[in-house]
Amino acid sequence: MSAAVPLAATQLQLADLEALCERLYNSQVPQERAQAEQMLRVFSTSTEYVAHCKAILDSSSSPYAQLLASSSLIKVVTEHSMSTQVKLEMRTYFLNYLDSRGPQLEPYVATSLIQLLCRMTKLGWFEDDGYRALADEARNFLERGTSGGSQAHYLLGLRILNMLVAEMNSPTAGRSLTQHRKIAVNFRDQSLYKVFQLALTALRHLQGTAADDKLKEQAVQLALQCLSFDFVGTCLDESSEDLGTIQVPSAWRPSIEDPSTLQLFIDFYTATQPPLSNMALECLVRLASVRRSLFSSETERSNFLSRLVNGTRDLLRQQSGLAHHANYHEFCRLLGRLKANYQLSELVGLESYKEWIQLVADFTISSLNSWQWASGSVYYLLGLWSRLVSSMPYLKGDAPSQLDVYVPKITRAYITSRLESVQAVVLQNIAEDPLDNDEQLQDQMDSLPYLCRFQYAETAEYLTNLTDPLIAAYQAFGGPASGQDLKQLDMLEGQLTWLVHIIGAVVRGRMNTTGADAQETMDGDLAARVFGLLRLVDAGYHTTRYGEHSRQRLDTALLSFFQNFRKVYVGEQVMHSSKVYLKLNERLGLSDHSTVLNVMLSKIATNLKVFASCEEVVEQTLTLFQDLAAGYMSGKLLLKLDAIAFLLTHHTSDYFPFLSDPSNLRNRTTFYHTLARLLFMEDTPAKFKSFVAPLQQVLSGLASASANGTSAAALRSSVPKETIIGLFRDLRGIATATNSRRTYGMLFDWLYPAHFPTVLACLEAWADTPEVTTALLKFMAEFVLNKTQRLTFDSSSPNGILLFREVSKVIVTYGTRVLQLGPTADPYGQKYKGIWICLSILTRALGGNYVNFGVFELYGDPALKDALDMSLKMALSIPLNDILAYRKVGKAYFALLDVLCHNHANVIATRDTTTFAFLLSSLDAGLKSLDVSISSQCAAAVDNLAGYYFKHMPSSDSPTPAAAAIAEHLRQRPELFPQILSTLFEIVLFEDCTNQWSLSRPMLSLILINEPLYGQLKQQIVASQMPDRQQHLAACLEKLMLDVQRSLEPKNRDKFTQNLTIVRHDWRQKA
Repeated sequence: MSAAVPLAATQLQLADLEALCERLYNSQVPQERAQAEQMLRVFSTSTEYVAHCKAILDSSSSPYAQLLASSSLIKVVTEHSMSTQVKLEMRTYFLNYLDSRGPQLEPYVATSLIQLLCRMTKLGWFEDDGYRALADEARNFLERGTSGGSQAHYLLGLRILNMLVAEMNSPTAGRSLTQHRKIAVNFRDQSLYKVFQLALTALRHLQGTAADDKLKEQAVQLALQCLSFDFVGTCLDESSEDLGTIQVPSAWRPSIEDPSTLQLFIDFYTATQPPLSNMALECLVRLASVRRSLFSSETERSNFLSRLVNGTRDLLRQQSGLAHHANYHEFCRLLGRLKANYQLSELVGLESYKEWIQLVADFTISSLNSWQWASGSVYYLLGLWSRLVSSMPYLKGDAPSQLDVYVPKITRAYITSRLESVQAVVLQNIAEDPLDNDEQLQDQMDSLPYLCRFQYAETAEYLTNLTDPLIAAYQAFGGPASGQDLKQLDMLEGQLTWLVHIIGAVVRGRMNTTGADAQETMDGDLAARVFGLLRLVDAGYHTTRYGEHSRQRLDTALLSFFQNFRKVYVGEQVMHSSKVYLKLNERLGLSDHSTVLNVMLSKIATNLKVFASCEEVVEQTLTLFQDLAAGYMSGKLLLKLDAIAFLLTHHTSDYFPFLSDPSNLRNRTTFYHTLARLLFMEDTPAKFKSFVAPLQQVLSGLASASANGTSAAALRSSVPKETIIGLFRDLRGIATATNSRRTYGMLFDWLYPAHFPTVLACLEAWADTPEVTTALLKFMAEFVLNKTQRLTFDSSSPNGILLFREVSKVIVTYGTRVLQLGPTADPYGQKYKGIWICLSILTRALGGNYVNFGVFELYGDPALKDALDMSLKMALSIPLNDILAYRKVGKAYFALLDVLCHNHANVIATRDTTTFAFLLSSLDAGLKSLDVSISSQCAAAVDNLAGYYFKHMPSSDSPTPAAAAIAEHLRQRPELFPQILSTLFEIVLFEDCTNQWSLSRPMLSLILINEPLYGQLKQQIVASQMPDRQQHLAACLEKLMLDVQRSLEPKNRDKFTQNLTIVRHDWRQKA
């Protein structure tokens, strides 16, 4: 490159450019890298630099310069438009470049150039047939590699095909999902099967040769990419463990039915090591998931299943490669898929079934015993067996399933291996304890009930025989004083934790079985063991163990058991005469729901007292309490218990130390929500007064500390902030429980007007402390929310207006402080969080329908104006990018704009033009949001604003000053409304939108405001399409305003929406 490359304001020679590129990719100094990036960014900003990038590729041997050129070109072709002719020339150039220089390039440069080639192919797929030839051109590379050419060409061919499939299978930034799917579907139909066949040919060619592992890896990866393609646009989640059925097109039938295809992957697996071997297994997993309807006949499908079963049987016989963890994991997935995609009757009917099921059972048992090694893979094996067992009732015919032989063995192996794992963890100090992996534990407990309840009498007896001696040993444990080893107790607690989890899961399994009173008797027998253990855990030496991790885990297991038992045997659906209670009564005197609830409640109270500093136990305990109170029948039963009556008057930190532990601040809200929910089940104002007495005491103390709300400084100096945070979390919990006018009225009359000066004083005192302001503002947001019409005051009551005045004071007080805040390292925590809660408070108050806002202006009260002004100032202090980036901020901001445009359009209209333009630009950005609720809110806001302007514009019958202000804004910024209309057309016509009805509403308002502009916009939209599709789109758009009048009457709007649906359908059908 003798010519210099223009770079910012300077001219750089090639050597200088190469040095700069090396600095960009290699420098350890961030400032140097940033400076180099700043200087080199120019190459990716415009199509005029394409020639310079090609010049760099032609002349430079520096891999860093080559990488800069190729990555800049990727950005240019993705973000800028060029003529088809220029792109085709570029494409030919890059293909030739890879052919001639590809083998010598650094791998990362070759990858970048291949990505460039594939990106151009995808984006130009429908522009010219030349783009669709890439698979054939890659085949030429493969042929050059096989006919005496270099292996490097063969590798390049495989890499091009791999990148092509990956590029076609993943959405491109800046392109809609519709455009992506259209290209992906066409590629699937035209080329994907061809690529899959090339992958199979490559695997056959490389099999048994001494070829480089890189070649084999690319070949098997290509086969896997083809089988993993998103055939029907379901956008499969890569992280999802559960693979659905794979919708392979019918054209693939010959390859799938061909016996050599499965055998090829099995042979490749046995001949290689990870990662190649486990990729081959993953291909087999995908093949096992192919849709059943693909096969031409039942016989073909049965033959295919037979080959899969025989293949896995042979691998199990020889244990081929299963010593590698990656292979082992994929093999377990493969076994799991066999039952997920095929029926038990099909498996049992196979000749090799008997040997196969025995080998799988042995494999499962050895996997369970190797718990340390196979922990993540057991999920698939247990899933396989649970699905096999679930199918037993539907198995017809005489062929034995053998499940009655193997399932009890597997169940026992699972239980004993879990108990042995505890021993190994305690005695050998193994770091990874299966009990600490909540996700795996939950997965295993989901499958286990099916196995345990299969031969339930046998399993129940086995479980009781294991549990009884452990409980006896636990009861007899007297502690170190009696010469006993604490490790022994750690082990007992761990083993009992497993058994409690298992019994809880088995009891929950009753929900999936029908009839059989005998099963309920066995449930009662097992549950009696756990309720018996419950009497021991909080007695004797065990009361000193609350701080130990193994003890805390035992308590979480007990809580989990309670949840499972509650779902099946307590509450609405259950008969009191259930056989479970006969057994519980016989062994422990627990005769019905109420006695069991009393036991649970007693445990809840104990946990909240003794586990004050263990957040996990407190949280799970409160969740159980909340769930019990939420059930209509269990809630009513709870109310009858003396313990609840005690709780409702004794709920301070003196009785429940967890309330004063800082780690439990979130849990306080749950606690008070549950208590208030129980309290409000009865109509008892007197009980409410005694319930809030402790909080009344705190509020009175704050009032005197702040001189009745007049001295914020005195309050801050004399009261710890934890008191304030706790108070408002408690109040929020109570407020969330008020669901009726009656219960809300009790809370309102208690707090207003007596305590609101104190609330405001707290906000003033701690306005700079987010932990306090968040708790206080979230309480206010709950307090002003009119859910279930609870905020309905008498027609003569001023309470709605008075409440809004307090809202205004809170917003102004907080806003004044937060707007003074300078730049901060944590803008969300320090600033945005408080702002979005304030915006939510105002939105809820404005939309609550309990305030007549005309009163404020009529009587010269500035409360409304102050609240609106301050909220808009706070909202405008957040950059638009941050509003869109932080989900909660965006939701609150757009919800407020929606309410303002609906009821207070004059507030938006009377802002200055810069602010008005920002608000409309943000609505335009919100319409493009992937969150449907946000885009629908923005559409409603635009519709209300444009509709208001249409009805009251200066030329209308009823002009208003606000509409005149909008007209002035539009005179200065005439592009604002047309830009939004253009965005709406883009989304509705060219993208997949689930909220088309919502988006169609503002379009008519915007068209009617300025019909000549709509005509110009229509021409622009048509011109933006490919020439061969312009006429079709123009014809479709002509139908849009057919029989639509110049009005916004509901009937006329519906006609427009109907027309738009027809236009969209006609356009997309042929596009």
